[in-house]
Amino acid sequence: MIVSKAIKSYRLQKIEKIGKMTQMSQDEIITNTKTVLQGLEALRVEHVSIMNGIAEVQKDNEKSDMLRKNIENIELGLSEAQVMMALTSHLQNIEAEKHKLKTQVRRLHQENAWLRDELANTQQKFQASEQLVAQLEEEKKHLEFMASVKKYDENQEQDDACDKSRTDPVVELFPDEENEDRHNMSPTPPSQFANQTSGYEIPARLRTLHNLVIQYASQGRYEVAVPLCKQALEDLEKTSGHDHPDVATMLNILALVYRDQNKYKEAANLLNDALSIRGKTLGENHPAVAATLNNLAVLYGKRGKYKDAEPLCKRALEIREKVLGKDHPDVAKQLNNLALLCQNQGKYDEVEKYYQRALDIYESKLGPDDPNVAKTKNNLAGCYLKQGRYSEAEILYKQVLTRAHEREFGAIDSKNKPIWQVAEEREEHKFDNRENTPYGEYGGWHKAAKVDSPTVTTTLKNLGALYRRQGMFEAAETLEDCAMRSKKEAYDLAKQTKVSQLLTSNEKRRSKAIKEDMDFSEENAKP
Repeated sequence: MIVSKAIKSYRLQKIEKIGKMTQMSQDEIITNTKTVLQGLEALRVEHVSIMNGIAEVQKDNEKSDMLRKNIENIELGLSEAQVMMALTSHLQNIEAEKHKLKTQVRRLHQENAWLRDELANTQQKFQASEQLVAQLEEEKKHLEFMASVKKYDENQEQDDACDKSRTDPVVELFPDEENEDRHNMSPTPPSQFANQTSGYEIPARLRTLHNLVIQYASQGRYEVAVPLCKQALEDLEKTSGHDHPDVATMLNILALVYRDQNKYKEAANLLNDALSIRGKTLGENHPAVAATLNNLAVLYGKRGKYKDAEPLCKRALEIREKVLGKDHPDVAKQLNNLALLCQNQGKYDEVEKYYQRALDIYESKLGPDDPNVAKTKNNLAGCYLKQGRYSEAEILYKQVLTRAHEREFGAIDSKNKPIWQVAEEREEHKFDNRENTPYGEYGGWHKAAKVDSPTVTTTLKNLGALYRRQGMFEAAETLEDCAMRSKKEAYDLAKQTKVSQLLTSNEKRRSKAIKEDMDFSEENAKP
């Protein structure tokens, strides 16, 4: 009975402790579990000793069974306590692993942030390296070009010594566009006396560089043309100093590249600098000074600053008249530019005077078939149109077309009529049967407007517009259709020429490759 009460008391204590354990911390639970485990072990030992004592004194099966059941319950409690201890140990291991994993995650985050910083720095270095490589490639191209120029400098200078008519590199950098817009001013005409007055001769390497810049600019590769000019300018300033005619020439070239990019402010600054250098080194009346003045005037004209451009153009005209003579073709071209500036300011009396004088120079010095004659007549006719003098403009247009017809088809007669006469006859008979004036009569006339004579096409369009203004729509359509056909033929001819050049180039490369293969075979065949 005493043993049974002790067991009950112990179980009640155990239950109370388990109830309290739900509110304990993990460490307290472990400590109490160990205490319970020790108590149960002591109780089991005590029960075993009691059971052995009863068995020796007397054989009481009832008490033995009770003690055996108590021992089983104690062992069960011991097993549960051991399970709890094992579970506690497992949870501690899990917590330790969890803490370890959290530490690794924090370290990985730190390493990831460091790698991101390293990647950003590496990308910046890579971009800087790419820019450096591109710059070095451009410098290499420039050095290769300068090396190739040096090879031909000596031969070029010998050839130039025999050629007395020199051209200013700034002259033909961008071709005239009068075939597209007859109001465009022309760049500086060829300066054929560049080595007069002060004996300045433009070096062969600058002329070669100028041609290379033309090629790049015409292809729209300004990212190559501009650095090439700047590098050459920097080299010239280092070797010759800033106030040198070669530096002024390079400034002109770079200015015209900027002008072609519509960077008018930069171009104007460069041209003013070049004008100052040429004025100091070559003299105020040198043709190169006139060339720079004209280029600056053209630039101001493109920006609509006609009042600022006019005195510059007049000063250039004065220099050319003094150096070249008043009846030189370059003077006529300068007169054309001056007339265009005055026309944009409404000074029609001066415009007519300048155009008429330029026309007289061209006809007397270059002949009536020179393209500049037709261009000037077109410009003068445009001036007449602005003043409402349609009949005078019509006469000039018909003169251009008549001369083109005679040059292409021979003398005019009843069976060989110029296109404007055919157009007017079609206008006169527009209500008659169209078969009386068949299309074939003028179907081949568009051949007179060749690729090398775009002014004829412009004249056809201008006279057609004048006919429309006068209500002569049939005549206008005749000229406009002829102009359209001439433009199409010019395009087809240019396309065929390009294809032919490509085929010729491919054939040359193929022939060269075959020859190299044959040479290689012969070399291998030798014993």
